[in-house]
Amino acid sequence: MIALIQRVSEARVEVDGNIVGEIGRGILALVGVERGDAEAQAERLVEKVLGYRIFPDDAGKMNLSLLDIKGELLAVPQFTLAADTKSGTRAGFSTAASPEDGLRLFDRFVEISGGKIPQKIKTGRFGADMKVSLVNDGPVTFWLQACPRAGRDP
Repeated sequence: MIALIQRVSEARVEVDGNIVGEIGRGILALVGVERGDAEAQAERLVEKVLGYRIFPDDAGKMNLSLLDIKGELLAVPQFTLAADTKSGTRAGFSTAASPEDGLRLFDRFVEISGGKIPQKIKTGRFGADMKVSLVNDGPVTFWLQACPRAGRDP
């Protein structure tokens, strides 16, 4: 599983002109599911997203996690993160999970996150045409991955 995380001062996602998720200070996580991913990857990715130290401490160093600052999380499903872009000028999606597996593992990511930061997680809508707005604080953006292959994360 993949999460492209951005430190934000605010973010929201709209579907059909309606806001379906909105946060203040926290992390916008675009979440992609790859073929071969399982619940273990969802659990590991939650640990990485919530524990990744991207917020400044009193000295201005990125030493604090979302959990440390008691921030919010906006999780948005984005299957295009699992695209194969190694050749040509058009992405291939043979490496992406099926829609059923993608939905199941995105929902599991949200469920696990909600257990760790109740009332502080909002989501986009799986399979919908979403409009995502954000104010990237920094800018700070990181690519995180929890791989099923070889048991190691990049």
